[in-house]
Amino acid sequence: MKSVDDLLIHLKTGERMLIVEWNKQILKKAEHKDIKLNAGDRVEIVHFVGGG
Repeated sequence: MKSVDDLLIHLKTGERMLIVEWNKQILKKAEHKDIKLNAGDRVEIVHFVGGG
């Protein structure tokens, strides 16, 4: 089983400011290592983009 943190490393998100939603629950960054992903889980990742 992989964690949310493993997924973010795989996606090479680096140190970007992200919001991760897992099964309709917004996660705190401290929870990323503890949440194990299973088949059928829904993960949404939002990152911020600056500009004018």
